[in-house]
Parts: sequence; structure tokens; C-alpha cells
Amino acid sequence: MTELGIGIGWRPEIAEAVEALPGVDWVEVVAENVCAGHLPDSLTRLRSRGVTVVPHGVSLGLGGADRPDAGRLADLAATATALGAPLVTEHIAFVRAGGALTATPVLEAGHLLPVPRTWDALDVLCENVRIAQDALPVPLALENIAALISWPGEELTEGQFLAELVERTGVRLLIDVANLHTNHVNRGESPSKALSELPVEAIAYVHVAGGLSRDGVWHDTHAHPVPEPVLDILSDLASRVAPPGVLLERDDNFPAPAELASELKAIRGRVAGARATTSATGGAGSAVAPGVADAEQPLLIGAGARVSGGPMPHPLAPAEALTAKPVPVQGTARTGGTASERTAPERADAARERVGVAQAALLSALVAGTPVPEGFDPARLGVQSRALLGKRADVISKIAPELPEILGDGYRPAFRAYAKSRPMTGGYRRDALAFVEHLLVAGRIEDPDDRRRLTRWWQERTDTRPPGPTARLFRAARAALVRR
Repeated sequence: MTELGIGIGWRPEIAEAVEALPGVDWVEVVAENVCAGHLPDSLTRLRSRGVTVVPHGVSLGLGGADRPDAGRLADLAATATALGAPLVTEHIAFVRAGGALTATPVLEAGHLLPVPRTWDALDVLCENVRIAQDALPVPLALENIAALISWPGEELTEGQFLAELVERTGVRLLIDVANLHTNHVNRGESPSKALSELPVEAIAYVHVAGGLSRDGVWHDTHAHPVPEPVLDILSDLASRVAPPGVLLERDDNFPAPAELASELKAIRGRVAGARATTSATGGAGSAVAPGVADAEQPLLIGAGARVSGGPMPHPLAPAEALTAKPVPVQGTARTGGTASERTAPERADAARERVGVAQAALLSALVAGTPVPEGFDPARLGVQSRALLGKRADVISKIAPELPEILGDGYRPAFRAYAKSRPMTGGYRRDALAFVEHLLVAGRIEDPDDRRRLTRWWQERTDTRPPGPTARLFRAARAALVRR
């Protein structure tokens, strides 16, 4: 496994600072933010100095019900090759739902959403991972994500889910200790238990990041200092295994370079301190938490294995064992015939359909205002829904900074009014265009100068004429009918 060392997430806003920071062994870049044929000069300079660059994908949605998009996989593969990366990483999450599996419109979350820890979802994820592994030129590692919400009817803990994923696919793990902290605060899950259950020897590297408490939950913002509890989890992990790499993530509200250097120093100190303590006690590389007897530790999940709390079904057991507790989402569909009468491909397709219906129902509730699926906490879904809307507005303001400049203080109220009834069905750039078109069609911009500027902005990016009076009247009437 590649030894990476201590690194930091490369972002255009701090490119110069990253190049100047002492002791940076490697960097990670959001894969979708770079073009394989036109790498930023800063990354080229870092590579020429021997600094490893790892692409980190955010849009594959490997935990979604659909198989991975071939175009997205090809882009990720090309980026990995252009960067000379030793591996690529993605997330255990879904980012879109709907489509042919559910006969509903495709909805985009614009965010990483948690996969239900069920056998159905695991079957789908494993197949998607194998498809991705076959398409990529280097090894793949997957990251555990932070979540504000919990799925009802889950059948495995996070550690068990990750262990089974590694056992079936051989995929590596990117463990985000900040996400373990988030799930501890928001979902009552023990970071120590998760670390004791997952195969730490499969860890490719570790993420460390900050966040803040708001609305009664912990938000993994990547825009605030790393708190002590997150560093404590890093120490716990490093006491169990020497991580090949540890990386500081920062995506917004960037501090002075000296503060970034201080956080890197703290991370380096925690890792070194844990290793020194483990070495002194003779437990280097142990996967058992200090003070916990081996007999109390769950075994790695595999064929016929047992975990704490009882036996687990064999991965190749009949479908009844793998789907004994389906996620209780209203409208969940099942294919006809008994499990024993269906072939393996049919069972796999049935699992995809069940996962697809469940994920579409959840995402629709979050972004389109449909009823909350059975078993979910409505209050917590409300928090997640507001967070998604806020992130959507933030991203649009970054990729289209002219819009808040033109609209001023009216930008966020106007975007909220637009987004509440118009879920995102494409990427953020398409969303920005649809937002401006909505403002122009609905006649919401009273200032003639602002209207001219928005019209020019929209026209330059669509290479077409803006809708005329007749088209605007027709679209406004159609929108009014849809809202009834």
C-alpha cells in the first residue's frame, strides 16, 4: 500500500499557500474540479517536486441504485492517469435518485447522502464497486460519509458494513475521522466501536476536518478548525494501525497559512504520539482498542463469520436471509415470484429496484417537499433539507459569482423561493441557468439594469436568445398550472 505521509486538500483558493507549506508530502484534489488535459499550474509544479496528487471523486454515487455512469468513470480514470496518481477515491453515498428504476424524474441531491446499511444496499454497492474497479487504472478507496439522518430498519453497523464491503470487493478504505465524530453526535454511533469492527489493514488514508454545531446537530463543514474530539478519534485510529496517509481537508472560510500549518502540525503530532504510545506498550499495529479484551472484539465479517450480537447471513445465502428486514419506505416494490424461483441476476435487479424506490422517496422528501417516508424523523429531515438548500445556494454563488453581485441582498431569498419548488435535476451549472431563467420568466426583477445584466449573463452562457414575451407568458402559465 502506498505510503503517503501528511497532506492537505488542494483547492484553488489556497494553491499558493499549499505550495509554500512545510512538510506537505501529498495533496488531494476534487476530481471533478480539474480537467485531465489542462491541469492547474500549481498542481503541475507540485508534481514536479515529487508531491503525490490523489484525485477524490464526489459525483459517481456508487451507493446509488443505478450502475455507475461510464462517462463519469472514464473522466475519473483520465484524471488519475494525468496526475500519475497511485490510487483514486470516492464515497459510500448516493447523490441522485429516480429515473428508469422508479419511473420518476431523476433528482440530484448536490450532496453526499447516506446509504442504508442493509444487505440489499450492500449487494448493490458491491456490484457498483466492482464495475468501478474494472474501469479505473489504479486501486480505488472509498470514504465513509457524515450524515444528519438515519435510515430505519438498518441491519448492520457502520463497521460491519465496511468490513463486509472490503471482504467482498477488496476495495480499500478512506476513513474520515471527522465523519465518525459527526455520526457519533448526530446518530449516537460509537467511533471506537466502528474502528474495532472495520478492517483497519485496508485503510489507504485518513481524512481530518472541522465542523460546527447548528440546529441541534453537528455539521461537517470543512470550513472550521479541527476540534479536539476529531483529533482524539485520529489518535485512537493511529493506535490501532499506522495509517499510510493522513490529510487535512478545508473547503471554505480558508484561514491564514500559519493556521493551516498549525493544524497540520497537530495532526502530525497526534499520529506520532499514538505510534510512540503503541510501540511502548508493545501493541503496534493492533486492531484491538486499548483496554478491550480480544474475546470481546467482533471478527471480520466473511463467509459464515460471527459478529458481536449473533450470526450474520452468508454473503451467498438465499435472498430471504439478505432481505429479511427491508427499509420500510412507503411504496417499496418487489418483483414477483419467490426468492428461490428467481435467478441471481433477477435477485440483484430486485435489490436495485428496492434500493432505488427507497432512495427516490427519501431524496424527493428532502428536495421536492413530498411526504416523509415511513420511519424517518421528520424534524431531522427538515434540518437536512435546509442544509441541502443552503449548500445549493452557496455552490451557485461560487460558480456564478455574478449572480449575488447583481442581486445583492436579494440573492438568497430569491434562490430559496426558486429552489423550494424546483429540485435540482442536473448539475449546479444547469441549476444556475435555470435559476436565472426563472427570474426572467417570472418577471421577478424590477430594476431594468439588473434585468439587462441577468439577461446578458444568461445569453452568454446558453448561446441563444432569452425567452421573448410570448414564451415568458406561456412558461409562467405552465408553472402556475403545475403548482396547483
